[in-house]
Amino acid sequence: MYVSNNKQSEGGFEMGSREPRIWEIARTATQTEEVFMGDFLFSTQKMSYNKSMPKLNLSSSFADTVSKYLEYCEIERNLSQNTIKMYHFYLKDFSTWSKQYLKKDTFALKDIDVELVKKYRLNLNRRISTKSNMEFKRSTQKTFLVALRALLKYLVVEEGMEIMSPEQIVLGKVDDRVPKVLNSDQMKKLFEMQNLDRKSGVRDRAILDTLFSTGLRVSELVALNRDAINLNSGEFTVIGKGRKARVVYLSPEAIKWLRRYLGTRADPFTPLFIRYSGKRMEENDFDGESLRLTPRSVQRLVKKYVARAGISVDATPHTLRHTYATDLLSNGADLRSVQELLGHSNVSTTQIYTHVTNKQLRDVHKRFHKDIQVGSTGSVSSLK
Repeated sequence: MYVSNNKQSEGGFEMGSREPRIWEIARTATQTEEVFMGDFLFSTQKMSYNKSMPKLNLSSSFADTVSKYLEYCEIERNLSQNTIKMYHFYLKDFSTWSKQYLKKDTFALKDIDVELVKKYRLNLNRRISTKSNMEFKRSTQKTFLVALRALLKYLVVEEGMEIMSPEQIVLGKVDDRVPKVLNSDQMKKLFEMQNLDRKSGVRDRAILDTLFSTGLRVSELVALNRDAINLNSGEFTVIGKGRKARVVYLSPEAIKWLRRYLGTRADPFTPLFIRYSGKRMEENDFDGESLRLTPRSVQRLVKKYVARAGISVDATPHTLRHTYATDLLSNGADLRSVQELLGHSNVSTTQIYTHVTNKQLRDVHKRFHKDIQVGSTGSVSSLK
């Protein structure tokens, strides 16, 4: 299912003028997942890829092509359901815009050419985000184009089609981004805001300590089960992006609060972090999956404590991951080790944290940079 409130304006297709982001993922017994991204909602059922399906050709509809490509991504490339959903979202956006631009009810592969993609890129560059009220960032535009380029590569390599080359979509340089982090005083305030007389307060403190201790992504955190963590060794394995496994480590403080939180649990339910309010538990849910906290729930609780602490940074659970990485580098950890702890496939992703902390450069500046001493009359007197 795909629902939107897309609209056409003088500047082109607006897609609700919102940058895509996953608001919430809800699993049902039929393994259908719904994802809210801005003004969009769609659900994707588990797919089965049939390699005997007929070959695509230039007359094939774009919608049928996307369906076959996503099945290929799941079965052959073993991509996660979240990645497949995002690919579907970006490709659906290209299809919807193209039909409006070409003034066609149907959109086929033969309609894709360099000029169409050029106009699409121009449209992306002019879109306004309702979140920031600014133009889409280069990195946001790039994600739309990466999906389209991946589809074209599939058509050339796997389907043997003579179509626009994916190399003709040049992604360009992405603007440098500096991650938001919290300093030690802000972290201390954040960790003092929970009401520890309530079970939810103890749970929330355990969540914050776990995020900062391990650098987990929020999706990884909420997917944890009670039997997955080892409080005796203080380490456990987590499956991250791209279904890659990595080992993460709990600090003594995180272990302490997890023990205290689990001590408040008298239930036999599987999820590590469960909710204490909201809709009633589903019938025949013997494992407590319907009580599992969602990524959106954790985002809300972090923002609640950030506001309560009076912290000016617009912090999210991912801010704690950024703070974790920055803390490691500030205390002398090497970049490769931090890369492994974060689960980054490419070290260039980890290098963004060197913009925040580079002790060597700070020491060089302190050692070799000399201030100019200005006398009381305003004349330069000496260098110190």
